[in-house]
Amino acid sequence: MRPNGSHMPEVYADTRLTIELIGPLGSLVNNAYIVRPRDGGPAVLIDAPEGSEALLGILDATDTEVCAIVITHSHRDHWAGLDILRTDTDVPVYLHVDEANLDRLGVTGGVEPLAHGGLIAGGLLRVLHTPGHTPGSICLVADGDSGAGAVLTGDTLFPGGPGYTRTPETLAEEIASITRELHTLPDATLVLPGHGVRTTIGAARAEYAVFSTKAHADDLHGDVLWATS
Repeated sequence: MRPNGSHMPEVYADTRLTIELIGPLGSLVNNAYIVRPRDGGPAVLIDAPEGSEALLGILDATDTEVCAIVITHSHRDHWAGLDILRTDTDVPVYLHVDEANLDRLGVTGGVEPLAHGGLIAGGLLRVLHTPGHTPGSICLVADGDSGAGAVLTGDTLFPGGPGYTRTPETLAEEIASITRELHTLPDATLVLPGHGVRTTIGAARAEYAVFSTKAHADDLHGDVLWATS
């Protein structure tokens, strides 16, 4: 195994796909994920953080072909390892259309734009546009066999609260994204965030219900916790 990361067991599996967590990676302890179709087709990588040598090591060890790299949003910690991955993995990189501008941030090569409702790898993953943390933040849904499945939330939703926001307006936007796009998923849907541990949509919805019953300062933003903010 290459340094600065660990290969965790599968965190989700159904008859169509498996999802493996690779991490934590890099100085900001990012999660990266490998989504593998059950039919033996090529895998999709979710995020490319610092320390992506660990991802390459796993791809090499398992002889995994890759068809796409999807970046959940444009903050550098989620794509700092792209050049490392591209040394071995020459595949399209996808980012929401509102943020498909990594070239100005120092990333070489083309980035393909995604839009809400778009499909990755022939429908293996479904794109939800969830702005707030950044304008083009996305979540990726793996629809399950019996309704429940998994959703990779980047920095939009974590156990206990939403991702960091810079203004009250972007917090309101992020909350609207979460309640509109994520809370409508089945309760048992597994939430796989860009940092930290997993949760479920049912747990996240119950936590938000506590937050929604309380009064909040007009300038609330930043690191918000549903239970205590």
